[in-house]
Parts: sequence; C-alpha cells; structure tokens
Amino acid sequence: MSPDSSPQPDPARTAPHWTDAHNHLQDRRLGESAPIIAAMKQAGIDRCVVNATRESDWPQVESLARAHPDFVWPAFGIHPWHAHTANTGWQQRLANLLESHPRASIGECGLDSWISAPSMAIQTSIFSEQLELAHQMDRPLTIHCLKAWGALFDALASTPTPRRFLMHSFGGSIETARRLIPLGAFFSFSGHFLHPRKAAQLEVFRQLPLDRVLLETDAPDMAPPAEFLTHPLPDHHHHPANLPAVGHALAEILGLPPRDLAALTHENTQCCFG
Repeated sequence: MSPDSSPQPDPARTAPHWTDAHNHLQDRRLGESAPIIAAMKQAGIDRCVVNATRESDWPQVESLARAHPDFVWPAFGIHPWHAHTANTGWQQRLANLLESHPRASIGECGLDSWISAPSMAIQTSIFSEQLELAHQMDRPLTIHCLKAWGALFDALASTPTPRRFLMHSFGGSIETARRLIPLGAFFSFSGHFLHPRKAAQLEVFRQLPLDRVLLETDAPDMAPPAEFLTHPLPDHHHHPANLPAVGHALAEILGLPPRDLAALTHENTQCCFG
C-alpha cells in the first residue's frame, strides 16, 4: 500500500468530544433550540445538562429532554433568584417530575446574598427542601452560591445532603473547595473566568483535584471574552457552542491536551450526574 493510499483518521473520531455540565437551553434569549443544538453537535458537544430555574420553565426543560434524550440531561429546580415564586405543593410536583425522569437531577438551586430579594430566609427554606429531596431520591444537585458561603455551609450541616453535587461556575476559594470536596462536591469551570479580572479563579482550578473538575457554559449567561466566542450572539448572549473554545483555554491552564480534558470532564460529568 502506498503512503497516499494509507487509511486516514476519521476527524469525527479524533476530534475531542465535549460535555456542557450546565446551561439553560430553554431560555428564550437563545431562540429556537433546534439550530442551537445542531450548532453544539457540529462543534463537538455530545451532551449537556439543561437546568430549569423555576417551576414555570420545568415543562420547557422536560420537552427538550424528551425531544433529545441522548443529548439533554434535564435538571429541575428553583433558582434562589426565583425562590419567592414557589407555589404550595411544588415539592411534590418536583418529586413527581423526577420520578418521570430517572436521569434527571435537581437544579439550579442555591443561595445568593448578592441580591436583596428574595430574602435569605426564603432562599434557605427553598434550597434546604431541594437538598433534602435530592438526598431522599439519591439525585445529584446543582448549586448556585454567590457571596453566601457561610449560609451554604450552615444549610449543608443542618439538612441531609445528596452523595454528589455540582458547584456550578465555582467562584470560591481553594479553602472553600477543600471543605466541600469531602461532602461530594464537583466544580465546573465557566468561560466567564477567562476575563482578566477573574485571574485568581484560574489558580483555584489549577489546585482542584482533576477528578472533580467539570466544564460549563451557563448559556446564555457568563460569556467568555470576545476572543473565545466562536458562535457570537446578539446582546452579548453566550452560545453554548462556544464550549470547545473555553475547553481549549482551560486545557492550556491545566497543562493538558484538549482531548484529554474533554475525556476527563466527560467522565467527571458522568460520575456526577450519571
């Protein structure tokens, strides 16, 4: 066989395959989901965890999961910004929804003292009930925490917690991470951390155990700097197909080949959510 006729590698097999551990494909700012998902797949993204933020968008997340069962892993929950929207009986409705989706997780939920309302008391009540439900049903949980680390540790100490949970777009210190790791925490890296003002967070991710690191977009929010936007959208919205560019940047930060980071974060997402 001449060199020219030797088998050539299949680009589909040699290119990295990425996993987005946290986005909001149901968000209306992204527009129709079909072209967004097509662009994600074309970019090399094999799977994503789509997070609800309140009961009113649970049906949209459920529809995405049913339409794309091999691509979308649903997460149903109540975000701290919307804790005040929880209506009587939401806990049972959430449990019923999780029963209907055995691969679903709970999220996005958590605590946020950056906002003045709803109050921390309301946020804590709604968050603690989601923590307890995750424990009862043995489902992973995605946690949003902003300027509320003390309240978070109080909640984790006073409420039964699931075996594993994701600190999405983790913005805490390495000391905070080391307290969370024994509790079952994973930590996802967002492209937002590539902005120069977030340089300190890069050092935190360099120190995390590699088997706890995931990759996310938080699309349509938390966009990276312009040079990482392979799929720009109007109004600075973040297209989830930007994930591979963010992954290549994180791979360089961690000193890993992009293919290795893609495989690692895929495996870690499977471990957290699978």
